[in-house]
Amino acid sequence: MNSFYLTNIRLHGEPSSLTVEDGIITAVGAENRKELPVRDGNGALALPGFLDLHTHGAAGVDVNAADPEGLRKISRFFATQGVTGWQCSILTDTREQTLKAIAAAREVIEAGSGGAALLGIHLEGPCLSVDYKGAMPEHLLMKEADIGLFREYQEAAGGHITYLTLSPEIPGAVEIVPALRELGITVAMGHSAAGYDVSWAAVRAGVTAATHLGNAERLFHQHDPAIWGVALESDCWVEAICDGRHLHPGTVRLYLKAKGWDKVAAVTDSIMAAGLPDGNYKLGVNDVIVEDGDAKLPNGVRAGSTLTLIQALRNLVQWTGSEPEKAAELMSLNPARLMGWSKKGSLAPGMDADLLLADSSLTVLATFAGGREVYRR
Repeated sequence: MNSFYLTNIRLHGEPSSLTVEDGIITAVGAENRKELPVRDGNGALALPGFLDLHTHGAAGVDVNAADPEGLRKISRFFATQGVTGWQCSILTDTREQTLKAIAAAREVIEAGSGGAALLGIHLEGPCLSVDYKGAMPEHLLMKEADIGLFREYQEAAGGHITYLTLSPEIPGAVEIVPALRELGITVAMGHSAAGYDVSWAAVRAGVTAATHLGNAERLFHQHDPAIWGVALESDCWVEAICDGRHLHPGTVRLYLKAKGWDKVAAVTDSIMAAGLPDGNYKLGVNDVIVEDGDAKLPNGVRAGSTLTLIQALRNLVQWTGSEPEKAAELMSLNPARLMGWSKKGSLAPGMDADLLLADSSLTVLATFAGGREVYRR
């Protein structure tokens, strides 16, 4: 059932209602004139569904190794965290394994997930810097950008590769940005040793985002602000991993001050350990050790996170003193605008009925994707 009248909810602190017809919001705060089935929100806070643009897994499933049912398991877990849409991030891997991961993702995108909708594929690499590779296998990184490989991947994906991270300083990387955009791919820069000038060249070529800004990249220097400075100075959106480990809360506040609240997208960069206890896990080909919720390679390098977006929202509210509705824009409206998903990211007439209900402690009570209830606590 994806047509109903949701009453007794709070929107921006005020009592309200939502009319949903065929998975679309058709009215806000109106009477139930069409006598649709009534759902009682029990006074819960209604927020736009979260959109996670950058995640490598959760619930014991690693995106690189996942079959379609594994991706659906991630989708079902994400629904419990208020997520209504996500992109699966494929870590740099062999061509064969990458194509296998792409095939699994394509099946779920086209056939449905049963939870949060899988909206696209994010390729994190292989056109990335050796110096800032993070958990990327060095021997699989491109020494020179090759648009041919990305064309092959996009054809295999049926056009579902929506997002790609590259390092601007790799020979030929800036030059292939326009071709990637022609393939329908939003291009981000990250895992990079790029200086100021080449980073600006990438932005001028069509890069519109910075992958997990401040992590796995050359940092700001007064004589060369580098990729970090360009991300803050330009009109790029920036990803922020708001777990309190990847970025100090003051750094997140700096991003919001420099970029404005409309240019920061909260992401998890989560791995298969999200939602699970400490222990030994995988991230692509890497062994990962999670202690106190912190995911690291055996050499101590941080490798993704165990963060969920509802926890990121709690963190942002605490760090900024903002209302939940304002902070939630970082994981709903902003990622939707970055990706060009014009029907997602807000609760307004004509938008997809992607929403969550939360209590006063920001615990998710129910999640709806396209008007279909995909989770109830």
